Amino acid sequence: MTAWHVVSRIQKRNDVADIAWGLGFVLVAWLSMALAGHAPSFEGWLVAVLVTVWGARLAVHIYLRNRKKSEDKRYKEIVPEGTAFRGLVAYAKVFLLQGILIWIISMPVQAVFFSQPSSVWSGLVAMGVVVWVFGIVFEAIGDYQLSRFLQQKKRPEVLSTGLWRYTRHPNYFGEVTLWWGVWLIAVASGVRPWTVVGPLTITGLILFVSGVPMLERRYKDDANYQRYAEKTSKFLPLPPKS
Repeated sequence: MTAWHVVSRIQKRNDVADIAWGLGFVLVAWLSMALAGHAPSFEGWLVAVLVTVWGARLAVHIYLRNRKKSEDKRYKEIVPEGTAFRGLVAYAKVFLLQGILIWIISMPVQAVFFSQPSSVWSGLVAMGVVVWVFGIVFEAIGDYQLSRFLQQKKRPEVLSTGLWRYTRHPNYFGEVTLWWGVWLIAVASGVRPWTVVGPLTITGLILFVSGVPMLERRYKDDANYQRYAEKTSKFLPLPPKS
């Protein structure tokens, strides 16, 4: 993450951390495989590929979304203009913290390579893959629908169609879901259940800290959004209220 902080200083925008997020997990997966000291199991290869697909898709999506925009408002809130030692503060509050979170959330990924492979719960592997596929498809469709919505010159005040009709944050729901899928695959390969700290951390982070709460605060005074919120589930996809 230190390298990404250097990039952020050059570009004068801290939201490059969003691109670094997915790629950080990809690096952890392949580095863990290289350092494990033994040939990876089937589950190890599977997890590495799934994490790479997710991380690469997310990084490309965010790059294309942000390349012609100014810095994301979230990062201006975290490190406001005029902050003393702004670069150092950004490193600690954004990049260093993000690196720590990547390490914690990726514990199931790391453990797959450093544990003795057992490959005895093939049904659980299949279940994990299904959960992961459901999650990444949900996230990708949510991102695509939002991108298309924002490209419209004449559009409603709030996106309330497609997956956004059933949850106010389909992309976040998808991301949380796919990490539970990764954990199931890891457990199936013989990884200790305590690595559940990984998916629990990303779930808590998105639900209570930096994901859903920050966006909800941004639109708390938007009457159109509040009407949408009254009918639409905050996180879990549910039928809209009448």
